[in-house]
Amino acid sequence: MAVVIAGERSGVGKTTVTLALLAALGRRDPARVQSFKVGPDYIDPMFHQFVTGRACRNLDPVLTSESYVIECFQQHCQTADYALVEGVMGLFDGVTGKDDWASTAHIARLLGLPIALVLNCSSTSRSIAAIAHGYTTFDPRLTFAGVILNRVGSDRHLELLQDAIAPLNLPILGVLRRQDEITIPDRHLGLIPTAELPQLRTVIDHLAHLGETCFNWDILSPLLHAPSSIPPPLHPSTPCPSPPRLAIARDRAFSFYYADNLDLLQAVGFELVEWSPIGDRTLPENIHGLYFGGGFPEVFAAELSDNQTARQAVKAAIASGMPTYAECGGLMYLCDRIIDFEATAYPMVGILPTGAQMGKRLTLGYRQATAERSTPIIETGEIIWGHEFHRSHLTIEPKQPVFAMQNYDGTLHQTEGWQRFQVHASYLHLHFGNKPLLIQRLLQQCQKYQAL
Repeated sequence: MAVVIAGERSGVGKTTVTLALLAALGRRDPARVQSFKVGPDYIDPMFHQFVTGRACRNLDPVLTSESYVIECFQQHCQTADYALVEGVMGLFDGVTGKDDWASTAHIARLLGLPIALVLNCSSTSRSIAAIAHGYTTFDPRLTFAGVILNRVGSDRHLELLQDAIAPLNLPILGVLRRQDEITIPDRHLGLIPTAELPQLRTVIDHLAHLGETCFNWDILSPLLHAPSSIPPPLHPSTPCPSPPRLAIARDRAFSFYYADNLDLLQAVGFELVEWSPIGDRTLPENIHGLYFGGGFPEVFAAELSDNQTARQAVKAAIASGMPTYAECGGLMYLCDRIIDFEATAYPMVGILPTGAQMGKRLTLGYRQATAERSTPIIETGEIIWGHEFHRSHLTIEPKQPVFAMQNYDGTLHQTEGWQRFQVHASYLHLHFGNKPLLIQRLLQQCQKYQAL
């Protein structure tokens, strides 16, 4: 089976609980632990992978489909001893707020998994029973393994909580006291990624100790064993006699990549070559395409700008017709400049005649995007789903944008996205699962470039 770690709302400690469980499971030799994250998040999966050594997989029916979510879960459980799913927001919080589509509850029902409900016990005692009762009876289709009591203040506080919950016949799966010394710093887009936290190993060691000592493993251990059904391969590989080499920008500035996307690119025939726009002075040799994911180029704008030879190499490659896919942070890097929160302007690649300026406003949400022009990955008229998550905006919008977009509920209408040379650059983050044509087109464009 597997267990879904859900919260009554955002901020109750789902990620802390998840990391503690993953770290404790990882100490069980020869445990192989596969984690999953509900929704489009990039940063929490980085922490999962830091702990388990295995790529965390996103389960997002909006960006992919319900069938893809099921296949992804089943496929990646096959080589694992244990499996665990971290939820998103509150248990029943869906895309629109009007129903629970794409919520943690939706994924738990879809996969038939029991839920461990994390409760924030701070500033409450007997009322915790009303909260637990409401959540566990709200949707009778759900199964609850039990509750995890987080931020318990004292032994007396714990006694009151236990007495309150006892009539509900809900197992208490774990008890975590207030852990002020365990903190993972954050900034304008959430937690700071793992590559920037040299002290993280110490924090994870502490969490592993909590995981080993604060949970009821007699109940949890059997529930966490990964299911053993054998589905067909999710990403059947396509042999390629001379695979085109796709350069993946991957460093502290560019770290937002779905593991499935990279797998899919390899499955269709790409050879992936990682490089650093911060540290490498030029592009890798003999490449036929570029992929710039999201991340925090605004935080490392000075270093990216200082690496002038890399910027020039990227610009020259794109000007020569090299197919290029850039999303969000990648889009920013291809602009003339990035203007940070202090209004300092840093020169960037300059392939797009606009600047990316940081601001206070957060742009966040799923988008239904209709292509208004063709790019190396999409054709005019096609409709795809993506996700926006950024605090920058462009100083000059494209005259011929790639996408016309609307919100999930149809309330937002806007255009965005650049196409120049053989570049597809957009703020939209895309998951290639369930969209094989996108990467097939990119492969074909890179093969044409390779043939030249």
